[in-house]
Amino acid sequence: MDTTDQQIKDLSNKIQKSETPDDLKERILLRIDQLSKLTKSPSFLPEYDRLNSYVEWILAIPWNKRTEDTLDLENARKILDANHFGLEQIKDRILEYISVMKLKQKEGVGDDVVRAPILCFVGLVGTGKTTISAAIAKALGRRFARIPFGGMGSPLDLRGQSRMESESEPGKIIKALRVAQCMNPVILLDEIDRVTDAGRSSIMGVLVELLDPEQNNAFIDHYIDFPINLSEVLFIATANNTHNISTAVLDRLEPIMMPSYTDEEKITIGKNYMLPKVIANAGIGKNALIVRDDTWSKIVRPLGFDAGIRSLERTIEGMARKVAKMIVEGKLEKVEITAENVREFIPQ
Repeated sequence: MDTTDQQIKDLSNKIQKSETPDDLKERILLRIDQLSKLTKSPSFLPEYDRLNSYVEWILAIPWNKRTEDTLDLENARKILDANHFGLEQIKDRILEYISVMKLKQKEGVGDDVVRAPILCFVGLVGTGKTTISAAIAKALGRRFARIPFGGMGSPLDLRGQSRMESESEPGKIIKALRVAQCMNPVILLDEIDRVTDAGRSSIMGVLVELLDPEQNNAFIDHYIDFPINLSEVLFIATANNTHNISTAVLDRLEPIMMPSYTDEEKITIGKNYMLPKVIANAGIGKNALIVRDDTWSKIVRPLGFDAGIRSLERTIEGMARKVAKMIVEGKLEKVEITAENVREFIPQ
């Protein structure tokens, strides 16, 4: 058997042994059979490359893979509290959702158990919209994938391009399923208000389909060209504001406002959440960087008010880097940051 025949056979075997839906499997096997008749044609190699790439993407879709939900309220509360301080309204909303899922599962209420509200976290930069979404996935025991919408200008970014186009590939929805490797992940639609003005209306049209349980059970990606059931996906959206989100999309969302953090809340987050994590990431030892309690007010607001906590995180990371450098240079073994010396360590 020559190399060309072996390539055709290998391609056919991949599809036959896969969990690809039967209808799609038959369609691809027909294409492979047609390709086998072009082995002497100069167009064989480009056609083979296109079909082989398509088959690889088909095999990358987790058609029948699902994870089992963890519907333990106590465990979910621990995970949410361990990752975020405050945000009680959001945490209670997630626990309510888990409770409904658990009751439906207990009573055996058909497919409704997988239906979910589409939460949309709305708030300023740095208020924890993305990280709380990842924590929700962890609390549910689901895998997590993120689709950034910032700067997105075409619905093809979500739907993919037709295989007739050169260098075509699937859209971000299929890519998210490939990353998650299951059909019931949490997919974060991040900053849906930040798409370009030119592509806004058409992208919002795709979002309506994605978020509507009556439509997303047969989502069509132009590259895959076969209905994909997204009804088990838990979508979560984020936005800085709702002004640039269409009414039709908002109608399918449950907006939850992310509050701005007070200085007192930032001090608690900085001391109990950020500093231990930053020290561990910097490799400087647990007791190498000590911050006195009366110093935090100067660390929290060195340059004025900030609604989120990214500035605080960058400040603490900068302090840890300076301490790490001093330790490596042999100047000291540990640092205690006080109200008197704090300016020496805060990044300018």
